[in-house]
Amino acid sequence: MSTWEAGRRPITIAILAMGGEGGGVLADWIVSLGEDSGFITQSTSVAGVAQRTGATVYYVELYPRSDAASDGSARSEPILSLFPTPGQVDVVIASELMEAGRALQRGFCTPDRTTLIASTNRVYAITEKIALGDGRVDDESLIASARAGSKQLIATDFNALAAQAGSVISSSLFGALAGSGVLPIPREAFEESLRRSGKAVERSLAAFGLGFVAAQDAAAEAARPKPPSGLGPVRVTIGRRRPRDPEEEAAEAAAARHTELATSDPRALVGPKIADRMDRIPEFAAPARSMVVHGCVRTAMYQGPAYTDLFLDRVARVAPFDAERAGDASLSVEVARHTALWMSYQDTIHVALQKLRKRRIEGVRVEAKADSGELTQVREFLHPQIDEITDTLPTALGRALSRSQLFAKLVGAITRDGMIVNTTSVFGSSMLWLMASMRPMRPRSLRYGREQLAIDAWLDLVVETAAVDYDLACEIAKCARVLKGYGQTHAHGSESFARLLGAVPQLLGTPDAARALARLSKAAMADEDGAALTVALRGLPAPAPAA
Repeated sequence: MSTWEAGRRPITIAILAMGGEGGGVLADWIVSLGEDSGFITQSTSVAGVAQRTGATVYYVELYPRSDAASDGSARSEPILSLFPTPGQVDVVIASELMEAGRALQRGFCTPDRTTLIASTNRVYAITEKIALGDGRVDDESLIASARAGSKQLIATDFNALAAQAGSVISSSLFGALAGSGVLPIPREAFEESLRRSGKAVERSLAAFGLGFVAAQDAAAEAARPKPPSGLGPVRVTIGRRRPRDPEEEAAEAAAARHTELATSDPRALVGPKIADRMDRIPEFAAPARSMVVHGCVRTAMYQGPAYTDLFLDRVARVAPFDAERAGDASLSVEVARHTALWMSYQDTIHVALQKLRKRRIEGVRVEAKADSGELTQVREFLHPQIDEITDTLPTALGRALSRSQLFAKLVGAITRDGMIVNTTSVFGSSMLWLMASMRPMRPRSLRYGREQLAIDAWLDLVVETAAVDYDLACEIAKCARVLKGYGQTHAHGSESFARLLGAVPQLLGTPDAARALARLSKAAMADEDGAALTVALRGLPAPAPAA
């Protein structure tokens, strides 16, 4: 009788990780661990297509050598699988929450067999990033699916635990595998596998220990009696929530303090250049003051104090409507938010300023783990289009060049394949500095004039509508969220925005006008070509005939 017919089978482990996360290293550790512990091992990997730096499935099977010897057949080595079989995987290790979802989708996790070890950190997928609205998948729904789809779930932020130890996530996940108790191998054997690797051993062992403790806490929680849940044999285990990061607590405290100061002492939140502008903050309803102060800071950094005055004048136009509503400043909040964002639109000048920020360069060095005194280079991929160039030029020159076919061909020939610029070199840094130094010229640029006219027209409509329908005016203010990005994305957003505002006269005076416009706005962000918005507009009632 063969081993499978006798009921003996290998321990099957699937690792789902993205490129650069050490999934291959983790698989190698497990193989080394298995061989030293008397298992016949086999591992394979199937590389994925690069969506988030390339998702890969690593697969390991561990077969007890004693079972192979006692099989009684002429075969001395078992036949092991090259790829995980849905419904036959004992352990799934996911380096990120969406990878856990991918394991569930492919059938690797099952409630009758699988222990799922998943890190709850997120690396957003391309489809999440390119969505015009908030395209992020809900973390709670992913965790709920993981609970229902696995026999035991061990989930916590293993990436944060690894960072706490100065290591990488593969080390903390290896510790979680040991702490879960699913392998009949002592902790000392796991740690010996890490030591044999010979690379950053102490940090790897520290991260291993943190992962081990988190998994043991989860296993202990799973052992406690659970009230009937109607889920049958499913056992749910969520690892103990890691201690709150002091930086997170400090950030929350700072946010609360910011809101308090915006109401009581807004001068403490801004620089000296716009401190005198804070005398106008009491003009606005208390719930809106924090947002107004944020807008002041943003517009001042973007263009200067005079630009902040323009921002305050615009938001002040809707302040009287909030004064009539006790405790409700929704209109001022939305107008302040979207006016500040729109007034600080992304152009080549602003991009250059952002890339030159000292905090950004320091962040790159931290991410690259560069030591003090170690030289680093930052290479940017730039792909400027003709509109981005002409929009930054003085109005007359920019308009003329935007119509020039010769100029369009010249720009296309130079930037067709994009440009890679070392912005930490003398030439690259000087180029960015030259672009950023054009900020005083921005008010005379082609795009500046176009954007200011559009902002005023939008705000005029908000004010006119607020006198009749406050809720509809709030939704008109929110419509500005469809304006984002650059190039074709911005062009599509501008087209959808114009169609949304064009529907307002038809909605004004109808029941639930605000809800109807909110549905149209949501449809506008469903795709880039406006197909969903077109369908939604067809569902509007026909305008009443003129008297």
